[in-house]
Amino acid sequence: MNGGLMVTQQFNIVDLLNLGVAIAIILAGGLSVFYIFVGGISFILSGGQEDKIRQAIHTIRYAIIGLIVTILSVTIIKIVGFIFGFDLLSVISWERITFLMSQLIDRIVGSGGSSYPGGGGLR
Repeated sequence: MNGGLMVTQQFNIVDLLNLGVAIAIILAGGLSVFYIFVGGISFILSGGQEDKIRQAIHTIRYAIIGLIVTILSVTIIKIVGFIFGFDLLSVISWERITFLMSQLIDRIVGSGGSSYPGGGGLR
């Protein structure tokens, strides 16, 4: 224990990159779904007023666009890497990202943990 912080695992730069991508996907996807619900509730509660209906539809539309961009982010990273001459996707492991995402969600909701064959999960 060092100053109240206990380190149980060492992370290298690839692990941190994979963790960052996993967190970004969870946050972006979660916010998109949240705003789709907010837009839906705003639409229901608009009371037939054109400006409120238009605002609710815009909220839903932009949330769906955000969700699509989140899903296509790996392709965007690949294109940008190709343009600038580096291959970022060679160090990003999609299996590792999905494993970290499931572990993070399990920790947030309090479910049981998962086991990654390569080891080195969140503890």
